[in-house]
Amino acid sequence: MGLVLDTGALIAFDRGSREVAALVEATRRRREKVVTSSGCVAQAWRGGGPRQALLARLLRGVGEAALDPEVSPVVGELCDQAASSDVIDAHVALLARDEDMVVTSDADDIRTLLRARGSVASVVRC
Repeated sequence: MGLVLDTGALIAFDRGSREVAALVEATRRRREKVVTSSGCVAQAWRGGGPRQALLARLLRGVGEAALDPEVSPVVGELCDQAASSDVIDAHVALLARDEDMVVTSDADDIRTLLRARGSVASVVRC
């Protein structure tokens, strides 16, 4: 089971969330992937430096998926299917495989997007 982190999860980790840190560590111990959207990184990153040292360290070991010309239309279609306007949450939902866990501060929206694409990925609120 891999782990997909949304913006809220990145911010929670950066603020020292033991819950998110434990999920990341357990996933890495199993040699599973931890991924996020480049949009989430853009939303969470605020200049780096010492105040974001935890986030910078986390991101070195996280796969970052880009919103590119191939993915963007699929994200838009998912937003339409789920009646959502949040393209970043939709991208996060697309990254999740059925066996993955999505860590999010917006569990209801992520669940709606996952259901719209027929995914049974689990969701954990942070």
